[in-house]
Amino acid sequence: MQINGLAAVVTGGGSGLGAATAAHLAGLGAKVVVADINQAAAEAHAARIGGIGIACDVANAASGEAVFAAARATHGPVRVLVNCAGIGTSGRIVGRDGPLKLDVFERVIRVNLIGSFNMLRLAAAQMADSDPLDESERGVIINTASIAAYEGQIGQPAYAASKGGVVGMTLPAARELARTGVRVVTIAPGLFHTPMVDGLPLDVQTTLAAGIPFPARLGRPSEYAELVEHIVRNRFLNGEVIRLDGALRMPPR
Repeated sequence: MQINGLAAVVTGGGSGLGAATAAHLAGLGAKVVVADINQAAAEAHAARIGGIGIACDVANAASGEAVFAAARATHGPVRVLVNCAGIGTSGRIVGRDGPLKLDVFERVIRVNLIGSFNMLRLAAAQMADSDPLDESERGVIINTASIAAYEGQIGQPAYAASKGGVVGMTLPAARELARTGVRVVTIAPGLFHTPMVDGLPLDVQTTLAAGIPFPARLGRPSEYAELVEHIVRNRFLNGEVIRLDGALRMPPR
């Protein structure tokens, strides 16, 4: 799809990978809705890029519906959804204080997996109801997994499970939505400069970067955003999970 003039929703768009993606798409002429649990961050970033900011709990059905209703009313039917919202709560299955609290596991699954599906289903419904573009394409949905889906580390059972679920639903979603001209692609990032990583001590960041084969540095959010652009433009990319990790394979811990 040509990006200029298209309506796009970016979840988790107030910071990190989502903020970089929202800014990149806006720079290419997209009409962007920045959706984030942090309303102030969503509105501030939207103001910087010329979009609209909306508070959104991706795991809440009504909250998601409100985002797509506002997007359609303001910009027309959504053609691009990029799911970047997520949390990275860690915890061992059995720690010093006993077994991992079930509500901790449930929350990570709810935000990362159920939240991604919630926004995917709503985007797919709106896209299917829109006019076809070139080659009958109606839209593209890009989810964010993680290399933890493949090499989850000790202390990441909830996070790895949630991202593994995102990977697992990519192909069946793409197969089902193919009849409506909607593509589904997932990006599995490695270690990137995000608020979570940037909050670590500098020596820890340096150690993490040194473990990446090439380039031996943390990924830049702009590189994630550039891949999003390519996925949107390349109509033959569908049903795939793309690792974006500098050839990193995570060790057990």
